Amino acid sequence: MERRETDPRKAQAIQLRLEGHTRSQIAQALGMKTGGQTLSEWLRGVPAPAWTKRPTAKDGVRAVAEAMRREGHSYSEIQQVVGVPTSTLSQWLKDVPLTEEHRIAIEQRKVAGRARTIEALRGRRKARQEHTSKAAAGQIQELAESELFVAGVVAYWAEGTKGKPWSRSPSVLFVNSDAGMIRLFLAWLQLLGIGLERCSFRVSIHESADVDAAVAFWAEVVGVVPSQFMRTSLKRHNPTTVRKNVGGTYNGCLVVRVKRSTELGRQIAGWFEGIVATLPDPISPSRVTIGALDTR
Repeated sequence: MERRETDPRKAQAIQLRLEGHTRSQIAQALGMKTGGQTLSEWLRGVPAPAWTKRPTAKDGVRAVAEAMRREGHSYSEIQQVVGVPTSTLSQWLKDVPLTEEHRIAIEQRKVAGRARTIEALRGRRKARQEHTSKAAAGQIQELAESELFVAGVVAYWAEGTKGKPWSRSPSVLFVNSDAGMIRLFLAWLQLLGIGLERCSFRVSIHESADVDAAVAFWAEVVGVVPSQFMRTSLKRHNPTTVRKNVGGTYNGCLVVRVKRSTELGRQIAGWFEGIVATLPDPISPSRVTIGALDTR
């Protein structure tokens, strides 16, 4: 017999549904088919009991996300654990507020995280620099006298005192803050037959620095006792200048003067002109490689 809309069992079916019964239980109680169309129509719009819903894989993930949010974690921190889009987190966590203490802690972790990132990048950059420098240094197996001679001439022409229109014959004077450059210059002088006895040494440094420590440093570099140094030249402090060459590694500059060196100064000028004269004209733009490193 066809069941009409006035069938009293409809109200009973709805009531049983609201009480938390399944379709199968309702159908059995009312003597109906579980999958029948009539029962489906009666129960349309009536929510199924929560306990009958099949759990999804995201239910556990959402629970983790909500728990982390209550502990004061940011969206990015939660995403690293649960791996869901920000839009999903926004929907899940819109009713989970953060306290002011949580917000402050999140910001502090962000600042600390940025600092760690910067430090990691700095470390990787330093490692690359050290690798490149070590590889390049390995290419210099032994310095021939001719190579040292050219290196010394070029170094002096770049960093040393040269003649001026009003002073064509100056003394040979080399000033540098790099210990390696000082060692190169002294080795070059030795190649020319000029020993330390023909050199005078003087430190030039800011007055706020540790003068005695600087003199001791340069004395060790050149291989003489500090008492052989001339009086230190002190640079007056300028409050408007922001200096970066400060700290324990700052040793000022060393001034090396070669005595009786007027003729040597003229020779250096000629040597440099000779080096320049041997260069190809124009300089070839073709690729040049040194050993295994490409210097383009």
